[in-house]
Amino acid sequence: MSAEELAKLAQNPVGNLISLPFQNNTNLNVGPEKGTQNILNIQPVLPISINSDWNIITRTIVPVIWMPSLGPNLESTDGIGDTVFTAFLSPAKPGRWIWGAGPVVQAPTNTSKELGNGNWGLGPSFVLLHLEHGSPWVYGALVNNLWSLTHDKHGGDYNNGLIQPFVNYNFKDGFYLTSAPILTVDWTVDSDNRWKIPLGGGMGKIFHFCKLPVNTQLAAYYNVAAPDDGADWQIRAQVQFMFPK
Repeated sequence: MSAEELAKLAQNPVGNLISLPFQNNTNLNVGPEKGTQNILNIQPVLPISINSDWNIITRTIVPVIWMPSLGPNLESTDGIGDTVFTAFLSPAKPGRWIWGAGPVVQAPTNTSKELGNGNWGLGPSFVLLHLEHGSPWVYGALVNNLWSLTHDKHGGDYNNGLIQPFVNYNFKDGFYLTSAPILTVDWTVDSDNRWKIPLGGGMGKIFHFCKLPVNTQLAAYYNVAAPDDGADWQIRAQVQFMFPK
């Protein structure tokens, strides 16, 4: 595969590709102390072939979190956050428009109360994108929503939505421009405090480590809307090891 084809494959959330992305998100000016929060998302992707017509693409996100002090008498915290698992059913031979749908599950794997919610969650997830041979553009959106299944553990009820629009422009040598902001919403709080809306973008490049393709990316996003004490900037860096069939 060419570098451009590998870049497009990496940009497809339901691509038939085994990969291991490490995505690091540094959030600036978090909390009343205006500290720096760091979240390293370990995100293995494993496709499962059902038959010649259908695939299931599994995506797991395990966050490793460093949380700054949230008050003058509170210490910083680090550990594992809640794990999110998604399984997309997707056509094995799609056309220009590619879709996937399936359940998303949140597991309370957090190692401390400050790093997650103690209740399991479940909801739907959908992705739709446009990817055409000969076109440099890859664009689409991923949407999901998680409802807590229980409420008696720490953190209580939750009802959280996520929208990630993405657009990529690819060049022949595997270099590309990208924007993939992650919008989040907490439906349980007041309307003027529930949304986080980032704007921004960055660039990426396909490299080869020996014969192994590696997708690298660097981007920055400014939150034009954020909850109280939320971050105002996010710096995102990603290294994705790709194992194309």
